[in-house]
Amino acid sequence: MAMQEFFSVLLPDVKRELRRGIIECSKRGLLHSTKWLAEMHHGLDDVHIDNETPDEDRTFNECQLEGIAPSEYSDYFLAKSYYDVREYDRAAHAVRNCESSVPRFLHFYSTYMAREKRRLDSTTDQANLHEPNQMRDLADLLATLRMEYGKSRLDGYGIYLYGVVLKALNLNQAAEQMLVQAIRLVPMLWSAYLELSPLIMEKKKLLSLQLGGHWMRHFFMAHTYLELYLNDDGLKIYEDLQASGFSKNIYLIAQMALVYHNKRDVDKAIELYQALLESDPYRLDNVDTYSNLLFVKEMKTEMAQLAHKAVSINKYRPETCCVIGNYYSIRCDHQVAISYFQRALKLNPKYLAAWTLMGHEFMELKNTNAAIQSYRKAVEVNKRDYRAWYGLGQAYEIIKMHYYSLYYFKIAHQLRPYDSRMLVALGETYEKLDKCENAVKCYWKAIDVGDIEGIAMYKLANLHEKLGDHETAVHCYIMYCEDERAATDKQSLYQGFITLANYYEKKGEYERAAYYAYKCLDSDDRKTEAKALLKTIDWKRNAEGQKKAKTSTAVANAETSSEDEMEWELQDVRVRVPITSIATTTTSTTAAAAGSTSNSSLISLRPGRNLLEGMRRSQASRTSLTAAASSTTATSATAVTPSTEEAPGASSGTTNPPEQPPSDDNSSMEISSVSID
Repeated sequence: MAMQEFFSVLLPDVKRELRRGIIECSKRGLLHSTKWLAEMHHGLDDVHIDNETPDEDRTFNECQLEGIAPSEYSDYFLAKSYYDVREYDRAAHAVRNCESSVPRFLHFYSTYMAREKRRLDSTTDQANLHEPNQMRDLADLLATLRMEYGKSRLDGYGIYLYGVVLKALNLNQAAEQMLVQAIRLVPMLWSAYLELSPLIMEKKKLLSLQLGGHWMRHFFMAHTYLELYLNDDGLKIYEDLQASGFSKNIYLIAQMALVYHNKRDVDKAIELYQALLESDPYRLDNVDTYSNLLFVKEMKTEMAQLAHKAVSINKYRPETCCVIGNYYSIRCDHQVAISYFQRALKLNPKYLAAWTLMGHEFMELKNTNAAIQSYRKAVEVNKRDYRAWYGLGQAYEIIKMHYYSLYYFKIAHQLRPYDSRMLVALGETYEKLDKCENAVKCYWKAIDVGDIEGIAMYKLANLHEKLGDHETAVHCYIMYCEDERAATDKQSLYQGFITLANYYEKKGEYERAAYYAYKCLDSDDRKTEAKALLKTIDWKRNAEGQKKAKTSTAVANAETSSEDEMEWELQDVRVRVPITSIATTTTSTTAAAAGSTSNSSLISLRPGRNLLEGMRRSQASRTSLTAAASSTTATSATAVTPSTEEAPGASSGTTNPPEQPPSDDNSSMEISSVSID
């Protein structure tokens, strides 16, 4: 149902209108419209017109002579034959006195073509295509058409020619009105749509045009959407037209390939162009765009085959010269490429692609002045060619005229608002002008719309690094380095790696620093720096490891010494041994032995001694105690007063009774340790 509302005309009726349009355009010498209508008609070859009778054929033959007075047949046929062989002045002269509509239009149109041919032949490479002195030859023709229009003697085709002359003289507003009027009167005149399309600068104006309800408006809308780079809107209309019955139309396939070319879907565009060449192998229309796609994909073999094929078909077509120019350009033979682009421009000075591509070649040769001239000529031909504006911005950027560069990049961005390349170019220019805030905005917007070149995040990180915002810069570098395959500039990628490696090395995160440094080993430019950084990281790791090992050893020794001393003290500090009265008749030897034992015990209790010294003194103390105990076994247990060395602070004249009598069966007493209160 929606498709019927979109295209409500029956295909048999469409085919009838196409036939009638082919006849009307052909007898007036409108060759491009005739060719386009014939291709459209051929695309409906499966559509059959009901009730085709001999009367239809009779009507078809009558249409060929309609609009021509019988008395003017001979003049018309003579003029038409001259026109077909491009003898435009002779053709105009042959029908100068005719009054019927078709011969009269042929007279005006032949006059226009003769003036245009002389103008283009006299145009040099340095001349401006729209200089006033180049247009003076059209002044008398304009006056004649204005007078004829005022007398209402111009039909739809005559009004179309009036609009074309107005447009050639840069009277665009009046030209737009005339072309719209011509389309309403003659809706099958495709040339009128093509002349009107460059005058539409925005979508709002396109939608406001009063073109009538004819089905041809769908083709015009889609074509203009592509001119405005509104590719999705144009693709939607072409898909609907294919679904409506125009699926075999060559023109639609070529336009859809152009849509994918503008959307940078190179593989899909190449696929459509290859299918187009298979179905129509001798077609040269749009072959220049196909060669641009092959150039982007660096398909040198296919480019060479296409160039040979184009030369074999027609080597004097501008499209053929453009293909050959691209072939030499892909071989880096830029001077020869320029010569072929110049040849294409001699065949057609308004050939937009040749002007733009020649500017690119001059840029490759560092001939900035010649590149600027070429880009300016391209802008004169079509002010909506963003490639020419972008090329002008690049050329002025090279010669350090950044404000000029900024102006041209802004225009390119207006024409392609969702193209990240324009935004990145604007950001770089703002950065050179020290307008860093604007540069940051441009880079972020380029990332949001989809970074085609994959460089916006790197530019943003580099800018933050220059501004001293290292944390934000590192964050941007991390996001940039996450997808290595998406990065088109490998040197920028390695720069990001080495920056992150240095950052994490300074922070002491050696694992992450080494991770990014190892990635730089694949770069010849960064390999030396990466190796030096890895050595530094390894040295710092070892130094930190040795420091940690020393600290751990010291802690372990301290813990071991503390544990051993504690164990020794626990072994020596037992239960307190009572002072017993051994015998009053104890000899001096017994007292000396007791004194020696007491001194040894005091020494063992002093803190801060090492384990070996403690063990030795403990063993000596035990030996002496054992000897003293053995020498006193013969006497009875009597109270002995301790010396001041044994018990400092105790009363010297006091005797203490034993807390517990010795219970040694062998009448011997062994003292393990002595504790002093």
